[in-house]
Amino acid sequence: MRVLLLAATVFSVAVSQMAGAQPAPQNNSCFFVTQFEDWKAPDTRTIVIRTTFKRYYRLGLSHECPRLKSPDVHLVINVHGPNTICSPLDWDLKVSSLPLGFASPCIVQSMTPMSPQEVEALPARYRP
Repeated sequence: MRVLLLAATVFSVAVSQMAGAQPAPQNNSCFFVTQFEDWKAPDTRTIVIRTTFKRYYRLGLSHECPRLKSPDVHLVINVHGPNTICSPLDWDLKVSSLPLGFASPCIVQSMTPMSPQEVEALPARYRP
């Protein structure tokens, strides 16, 4: 009986800790969706994003997304499954402009972490 009580206690403590914990991304290229902070588009096929801790990524798109250069445009990121982004396959990205709000898909083909030197080399207007 004591063994069952001990097992039940350990199980309930483990479950309660898991419910509040958020697993860490598995590699240095990953980040949580909630860490996404800002973005800029140097052209219609490239997006530079910034996450927390001043980590930057260059997203290469598979086709042009002309709305990236429109005024009042914003990104719509849908998450299906885990809340981490580690590769181009994790992106479900759309571009929407106000006031109409119609969203156009932009397919991410590549996701490259940027070095501090690459970020510094970006013109200020393209640095998020």
